Formats: sequence, C-alpha cells, structure tokens
Amino acid sequence: MKRIAYTVIATLPDSKTADEYVQWLENGHVDDVIEHGAHSGVIVRMVEPSAPIQVETRYIFSTTAMFDRYVKQFSPALRDEGLQKFPPERGVTFERRIGEVI
Repeated sequence: MKRIAYTVIATLPDSKTADEYVQWLENGHVDDVIEHGAHSGVIVRMVEPSAPIQVETRYIFSTTAMFDRYVKQFSPALRDEGLQKFPPERGVTFERRIGEVI
C-alpha cells in the first residue's frame, strides 16, 4: 500500500496574515483533515529571509484509498472554508502537491 503525502503551500502577503493563517490551521483545520482521513499533519513556517512568506502544511494519508476518499468527500468544503478566510483578494495563493511516501 502506498502512503500519500499531501502538501499545501500558502504564500502570504505579510506576517499578520501569516499569523492569522497559522492560527486557523492550529485551531481546527489540521484536525479536520486528520478527522477526515489523514494519519498526521504538520505545519511548517518557512524561514528563508529573502523568500516570500510561506506556510507549508503536510498531511500523510495511510493509503491512496484514504486520500481519494478525503479528496472526493471532504476536501471541497474544507478548501472553500480556507478560500473564504484567505481569498486571492487578500494576496494569498495556494499550491498543492501530492507525492508517494517512500
């Protein structure tokens, strides 16, 4: 069985928005993703001084089936919630990556 790493990278316009985003992740969003199928989740605030402000959230799913179930049944509502709080108009962009854990 393949384990899946699902990474969401948020690029944020300023430290205040980044702090608000991290609080939102810590105060329920990561737990919601775990509740709906992820085995674990970790939040990493990137610290490269000359780079844009980015927060990476990486979730591990135990199987491809668990990840597929999450994407079909739960991801749309959770993504919508994030986009309502952190829309492009606030200068926030999201990138998603999916990989196999080796």
